Amino acid sequence: MSQVRIHNFSISLDGFGTGEGQSRKAPFGHAGERLHDWFVATQYFHSMDGEPGGTQGVDNAFAAQHERGIGAEIMGANKFGPPGWQDDADWTGWWGPNPPFHSPVFVLTHRPRPSVEMEGGTTFHFVDATPAEVLAQARAAAGSGDVRLGGGVSVIREFLKAGLVDYMHLAVVPIVLGRGVRLWDEQESLEQQFDIQSVTAPSGVTHLSFIRK
Repeated sequence: MSQVRIHNFSISLDGFGTGEGQSRKAPFGHAGERLHDWFVATQYFHSMDGEPGGTQGVDNAFAAQHERGIGAEIMGANKFGPPGWQDDADWTGWWGPNPPFHSPVFVLTHRPRPSVEMEGGTTFHFVDATPAEVLAQARAAAGSGDVRLGGGVSVIREFLKAGLVDYMHLAVVPIVLGRGVRLWDEQESLEQQFDIQSVTAPSGVTHLSFIRK
């Protein structure tokens, strides 16, 4: 059976995966882009935009695992858009006409709408379903590929609680946010469910790999 994988999900030292005050102008609230500076600096990220340069080494090695073997993605409403995006019939996400997913993407929302086909092979499907239900749909769409769980924080927490995550890569960024949406809330004893490995990069980011036992 295909795996459910999380890649390059950044959190602060105090466990926040996004800041407070998310809006159309501030997708990650008061955190700004600080959680993702390590990722956008990598050679992998530069190559996504067809640009030369970028850092190599540990950060780049983890970043590059993002696409390999993925056949579909699941994300939450707060990753797809800012609060209130459901009221904007023209909103198609943060990523422009050619989103970087290049696969079916299942957006969890209590207000479904018709699917939207984008350039580059991405189609957004909007579903109101439990984690197990949407995972069944994503696996069917992924074929022989794995399913990437893209976030946000609340969706990852729900999938962890349901025991549906096979692999999780977290990038712990050396900043303290103090407020926002915290990954570890309502999570206990994950170390009993996963083997956990840790690697610290010269950038100061600690990469944690959770591998289901």
